[in-house]
Amino acid sequence: MRAKIVLLKRLFPFSIRDFLVTTVIFFCATGVCALLQHVNSIDGFAFPVFVLAVLLVSRLTTGYLFGFLASVLGVVCTNFIFTYPYWAVNFTLSGYPTTFLVFLVVSIITCALTTQVRQQERLRAEGEKEKMRANLLRSVSHDIRTPLTSIVGSTSAVLENPGLSLTEQHELLEDVRNEAQWLIRVVENLLSITRMGDHQTHITTVPEAAEEVLGEAVQKFHRHFPSVTVSVSVPDELLIVPMDAILIEQVLSNLMENAVVHGKTTTEIQLTLRARGNDACFTVSDNGEGIPPKELNTLFDGTLKHSETEGCDGKRNMGLGLSVCQAIVRAHGGSISARNLSEGAEFTFRLPLPKEEH
Repeated sequence: MRAKIVLLKRLFPFSIRDFLVTTVIFFCATGVCALLQHVNSIDGFAFPVFVLAVLLVSRLTTGYLFGFLASVLGVVCTNFIFTYPYWAVNFTLSGYPTTFLVFLVVSIITCALTTQVRQQERLRAEGEKEKMRANLLRSVSHDIRTPLTSIVGSTSAVLENPGLSLTEQHELLEDVRNEAQWLIRVVENLLSITRMGDHQTHITTVPEAAEEVLGEAVQKFHRHFPSVTVSVSVPDELLIVPMDAILIEQVLSNLMENAVVHGKTTTEIQLTLRARGNDACFTVSDNGEGIPPKELNTLFDGTLKHSETEGCDGKRNMGLGLSVCQAIVRAHGGSISARNLSEGAEFTFRLPLPKEEH
């Protein structure tokens, strides 16, 4: 019994939105027919108008409830209001059963097709979400497991070999610190994803001075890579951009870190901020080895495997960081892209400016 009730609710759901949609469509259809009747008194024009109304209601509402109601209303409006004798109930009209049957068939077919399309869209969205989750878990599991293995190995070497020289101990502890810093940055990426949540478009943005966000990102970067020179170019006037400052700072940090780790020979990074049309344009360029051409099309989707990154150290691939960058930028309503320069690579992401900045 309970299963039947659940099935009925699924097939015939009621919502205020669908009720309003049905009301508006039939109000418009009735108005159009009244106008046509005033212009031309010949009967027959109401049938195609209300067929269209039934079709629209069935397409724009959920389930079969309002499609069936639209069929009944279509018959009433066509035969009772706009067919002679007007404003009279007459079930003996020759076209009455055919009119109702046509409306009902249109309603059922359209509702069925609409339900099927929506179900396919829902399954596709769930599939994309599962694919993204699988890619994220694969990247995270590798990015966390390998540094932890290195940390355990280095600390075990120090503890189990008391005869190591101070220089050797220092090198092993330096490795431990580097791996721990890498783990911290992986956790920061995960926290960024958590801040966005499942509904990424609902992040809270506030007007921020973009130059200050760049400055914070550069300071944070210098603590981890003090030997790399970073130059910043910003417009003369202060540029205010709606954003979640913590998330955008994470994007800049990821891009600068990738420039060093994957550029391999990177010694200089250039940060540029410009207003371009309706967007604030952030650019991170370097003088490293650039991006392998075969990876350009899959940089941001999280599908890059560690074995696909030539010459990589086995734990620092671009999959997680860049997929996080894309998710954050898209959640802000922006876009991100990458290309190779004559020397090095360039990453650019755009964030929409408020109307007063356009």
